[in-house]
Amino acid sequence: MSNTKEQNPNHLPKIEMHNRTAENRIRVTIQDITWERIIMHFTCHVDGMENLNSDLPLEFYAVTSFMKANAKFQAEVIGQNTYRLSLNVTNPGYCQCLPTEMYHFAVCQGNDILAIPEIAEDLAPQLADKSREFLYSGKNRSYVVDFSIAEDDSALFLEMRVLNTRKAGIDPYNIPDEDDSAKQEETKKKQHLFLKKGQIRNMIKKYYAFESGKYDKSFDGTIRTVMFMTEQSEKIGSNLMSVYHRMKERGLDQNYTILFSARSAVQNHYSEKSWYHLIKKVAQADMIFVDDHCPFLDWLTLSSRTKLIQLWHAGAGFKSSGYSRWGHTGCPAPVSCHRQYDYGISSSDRIAHFHSEVFGINPEQLLPTGMPRMDEYLDPEYRARTEKKLYKKFPQIKGKKVVLFAPTYRGKNRSDAHYPYEMIDFDRMYKFCADEYVILFKMHPWVAQPVPISKAYRDKMIDVNKYPNINDLFYVTDLMITDYSSGIFEYSLMRKPMLFFAFDEIQYSYSRGFHRPYEESAPGKVCHTFDELMDAMENKDYDYEKVEEYVELHFDNIDSKASDRVIDWILLGNIPEKNRKRLEAIQHDNQRLLQMDFSSLELDADL
Repeated sequence: MSNTKEQNPNHLPKIEMHNRTAENRIRVTIQDITWERIIMHFTCHVDGMENLNSDLPLEFYAVTSFMKANAKFQAEVIGQNTYRLSLNVTNPGYCQCLPTEMYHFAVCQGNDILAIPEIAEDLAPQLADKSREFLYSGKNRSYVVDFSIAEDDSALFLEMRVLNTRKAGIDPYNIPDEDDSAKQEETKKKQHLFLKKGQIRNMIKKYYAFESGKYDKSFDGTIRTVMFMTEQSEKIGSNLMSVYHRMKERGLDQNYTILFSARSAVQNHYSEKSWYHLIKKVAQADMIFVDDHCPFLDWLTLSSRTKLIQLWHAGAGFKSSGYSRWGHTGCPAPVSCHRQYDYGISSSDRIAHFHSEVFGINPEQLLPTGMPRMDEYLDPEYRARTEKKLYKKFPQIKGKKVVLFAPTYRGKNRSDAHYPYEMIDFDRMYKFCADEYVILFKMHPWVAQPVPISKAYRDKMIDVNKYPNINDLFYVTDLMITDYSSGIFEYSLMRKPMLFFAFDEIQYSYSRGFHRPYEESAPGKVCHTFDELMDAMENKDYDYEKVEEYVELHFDNIDSKASDRVIDWILLGNIPEKNRKRLEAIQHDNQRLLQMDFSSLELDADL
């Protein structure tokens, strides 16, 4: 699916699009252009709808100067004769960025081109402000979407130039002209390291091609070797292990060769021997399960034989990541590991688009299996054992209501992760506890600094950072206080209240970014000051109804069978019929794009 656009269009019959714009059956006017992260929206009004065949939908295409369709807009009727057109520029449907080109737009019905959209007069002066530039690769490269008016005397036709290029004037591997020997020496070192890294990567690519070629020749479509891999930790994560353990319970480990690899490539450098063993395993695998980003797959393309499955460890929080925060520091390049996923998983069909936007793949590729790691979490026997263990480990919580303070970190990454403890009034929180509450503090694993709880307060305030599994704590928690953490996903299933201490919502939204409206989506009351937080706690003002709404949206199944669904749907290939039809539909749309020929538009004046 991810390489749909790489098919050779010469192998497909052309679909000739007939230019009927001269009939003036309809007139389409673009009234506004807005952006939602990486998704551009056109608001269009259509005059002459009564002249159309009501049995066929209107379709809107971005057409290149070579008269080929590179994208089809998602069209939604939002009012009488008014459409909202949407296009994700990082993934128009074939898991690649919209290619560099000059685009015009065409409105079609069936194989007929009925109109070329025009720009409303009051929108024309705003086009420069509607354009966007997304910086990536350390902000040394840019992806530009620029709107302008076509040079045409008859109407205000819209043009869109898409350009993917190195940022002008910035090249970290160019030796500066200025007479600064220190800077030149530093740049030479960077250039040397860059070239050396490129040489190593080329060697790895060649070795992978050699090894994978052995298995490609004999592959008959049957999956025989399965690999569980992480490049984020020295230990295989819970989603991966949940699927593996379930495979063993079902005896499927007898049917497959199962391989493992766990490295913390983000933090550590590995020897040639380590790379040799990793690539040998990757080359052998017919299906690879991962649960996070694998950096080496940003530049190593897997054999078409090997299926890559993303069992992402996170549920559904608010923080933008991956392509949903394109243009922000640390965002991926246009080609990355994420583009190679054949499937990902989500907990609900209705939130699949959140994950697909992150990965730059299609929502249809996100299968609503649920999270395998939650099979144990939702097991009543495991819960009973865990609660007993927690009461023994933390006897202070017996007979008390438990508040869990569990925010995410601040900072760019693991190296500078922290939490501003000065935002917490420990005195007031301790007084609030009285004889009724105990407060547990569980910070993000990247926050190394311990919670500054004075000795006098430790009977009612407990730093539980060393406890390994935050999900266990949810069983004994009566109220959770968080901010932007994805922990709300698991906790919501406890059907207990939450409060959100978002003192830096504005700063966080602009620096990190949200992939959906924060205050609207938070399953609880949002507090922007510590006083507001304490008032909500004291008055039990939680906006609890938002928890039930959150659960309804985010979970198709609440059971302990997610690992089974991953095995049955993905490994064994038994994808539910409704999901299979969606996958076939997007494949059909992508194939049609390759076949469509808009050459008849060349007869039309200067377009």
